[in-house]
Amino acid sequence: MKRANVLIVMGMALLLGACSDEGSKTLSIGPDPKMPEPHRGLLPDMKIAEPEAWGTRKPTVPQGYTITAIATDLAIPRQTLVLPNGDIIVAEGRGGSAAKLKPKDVIAGYIKAKGNTKVKSGNRLTLLRDADKDGTYELKTVFADKLNAPYGLAFANGKLYVANQDALVSFDYTEGQTKAGGPPKTITQLPSEINHHWTKSLALSPDGRFAYVGIGSNSNITERGMEAEVDRAMIWQIDVNTGAHRPYATGVRNPTALAIQPETGQLWAVANERDEIGPDLVPDYLSSIRDGGFYGWPYSYWGQNVDNRVQPGNPEKVAAAIKPDYSLGAHVAALGVSFSAPVMGGAFANGAFVGEHGSWNTNNPVGYKVVFVPFNGGRPAGPAVDFVTGFRDSDGKTRGRPVGVTVDPRGALIVADDLANTIWRVTPAR
Repeated sequence: MKRANVLIVMGMALLLGACSDEGSKTLSIGPDPKMPEPHRGLLPDMKIAEPEAWGTRKPTVPQGYTITAIATDLAIPRQTLVLPNGDIIVAEGRGGSAAKLKPKDVIAGYIKAKGNTKVKSGNRLTLLRDADKDGTYELKTVFADKLNAPYGLAFANGKLYVANQDALVSFDYTEGQTKAGGPPKTITQLPSEINHHWTKSLALSPDGRFAYVGIGSNSNITERGMEAEVDRAMIWQIDVNTGAHRPYATGVRNPTALAIQPETGQLWAVANERDEIGPDLVPDYLSSIRDGGFYGWPYSYWGQNVDNRVQPGNPEKVAAAIKPDYSLGAHVAALGVSFSAPVMGGAFANGAFVGEHGSWNTNNPVGYKVVFVPFNGGRPAGPAVDFVTGFRDSDGKTRGRPVGVTVDPRGALIVADDLANTIWRVTPAR
């Protein structure tokens, strides 16, 4: 498509967005969101995030908490991992190689790129160390490089596991080391052809025997055909000793972060749902993940709400679709999840922190914050609460976009910001 034509269509998209309704202001959040009627326009609503430097500013946290930048000038930090000795591993990079199918894909790519960092993908792991435990991480060093868009991170039994966009790999790890002793060992290859959704999220079973890897779909809603979706939109269970794997759960459009709930040992995920049927559809969600469960994509959403764009449909699969546990709201782009601990204090002691990267496809932007979903008895138990905000101003200036969130057992929340290329640390008052 010629540049002039792209710009004309882009202008139409922005005009349509400006004329759209303001339904995204009334997003339903919680266990029982309301599902409005789907509607489709010529193009989805789009809103450019306008990057702006933090300068002397920083994100906003609740009273009684402090936020500090502990690492800057990174190369697209995505997920973080706190090692047993308190060191932090940061996965840096960006992947994906999906070709644009339609004019809207070109436009969407342009819109999204405007709101992303211009820094080149790091394709590496960086280690941060606070040797004297005073909250200042005086060491920032490359632990391993020449990786392929690393994203998911986990540690168990002397192994550091990394989910690259094309393979689950591991490094032998000895406490205190600051650099990998050699190249990683490949445990198993992961689906990577096209990679419309390239991120591979990761969690380990409590005993460290199994890795769970989230693999996103290769389209919004099967535009490339079902043959492109083989082994996609699902969570694999992988034996870390043999590489043997199987689908653990299916129909999860884009499981961007995984975590084990500490009280129950249950696997949970945050997932990004489908686009282009309105500002309030479809809710991204936080949900427990059942072995053998089917979560709807592509045939339906939020249980048995049929997506008529998918032809032929599959009534049997729709009937079996599991309704997620908790709506985070449509288009918030949840990319991180971590369960809390009593050291985080008071109202934030029991629940899940969720990093919301922020929308590009609603006229009224949503997300751009870290929220906390309180839990009781291993289940969500109340409305989500804003925990880290201020990444985006009402005038559209966007200083950061949160991705991974990790609870440090010493009493901090680690937040990766892939727009400002910064790692933030939030601590309660002592």
